[in-house]
Amino acid sequence: MSQIISQPAIRRLVKQWLREGKRVVAPVQIRPDLVSYQPVRSADQFLLDGFIRPLNSIKEVVFPRHEQLFQYRVRGKQIDLLPAPLPDIERIVLAARPCDAAALPILDHVFNWESRDAAYNQRRKLTTVVALACMEHDAHCFCTSLGGGPDDTRGSDALLFDLGDDTLEVRCVTDKGQNLFAGQTESSTRTAPSVPGPERQADLQQVGQQLEQAFERSDWAAWTNRCLGCGACAFGCPACHCFDMVDEGGPTCGARVRNWDACQFGQFTLHASGHNPRSAQSQRQRQRIYHKFHVYPQKFGELLCTGCGNCTRNCPVSLGVLPVLEAMQAEGA
Repeated sequence: MSQIISQPAIRRLVKQWLREGKRVVAPVQIRPDLVSYQPVRSADQFLLDGFIRPLNSIKEVVFPRHEQLFQYRVRGKQIDLLPAPLPDIERIVLAARPCDAAALPILDHVFNWESRDAAYNQRRKLTTVVALACMEHDAHCFCTSLGGGPDDTRGSDALLFDLGDDTLEVRCVTDKGQNLFAGQTESSTRTAPSVPGPERQADLQQVGQQLEQAFERSDWAAWTNRCLGCGACAFGCPACHCFDMVDEGGPTCGARVRNWDACQFGQFTLHASGHNPRSAQSQRQRQRIYHKFHVYPQKFGELLCTGCGNCTRNCPVSLGVLPVLEAMQAEGA
């Protein structure tokens, strides 16, 4: 037996969650050609079908673009540091794509590496992720090349499957998911069929072997030089997590804040001396590929990529992880 719920019932649940003060983040139609994960204000605002995947990722729920770490206040020779309060609002991510949900366990490593990031972990604790299995994919999707798939449950607390006729199958993965849907579903003999994912387009074993020897190859320029350094790939990626910390305010009071950054920006590695060890855009793209498929796996045993394809999908010159991997494999780097 399976558990099912109707789309109207899901929307009634969202209305209830909002009334209880919970924050609900779901895919929202921003314009005809653009869907984005956004906090929803009403139960009829979000999408449960009709899109491949949103422009952004759900990492913003646990790792915001701009975050205050602490405030400072100077009184004579005394400096007071006032920590930012920890998050306390429960949040529900609804209709996330599996390739987005799968990135959260990957991010957990870096935010609990040498020290535990209290704010990040509090947001993770307060967040319940309800993913929506993919019914279709586009040319940019390559989750199956990285071990994922349209119905991958990794990082999800519950997974929804579209059965048609405004009905969804609910498969709870964790206790959080069970608690969220307790008493809200009906038993049924209907179950969702398996949906084929994109064909495998990258051989990760081959990529790993190539990266052991490809660092100094001149081909990186040919593979990546069309990169504009705009950062759209990193900001839309569910796993990229580079950030910068700056002090905002004046000499007597202000705050230290953390902002998203990207290794594709020219100033990311710029030294105060003026020297930049990655002065060319091809070097910065090389760093992106090495970090995702060599450095992060060596350190944490995890690929820093879920195959969502947002890097290429959002790129103004159609670059991204998959085109680089394909170029590497074609050249036998």
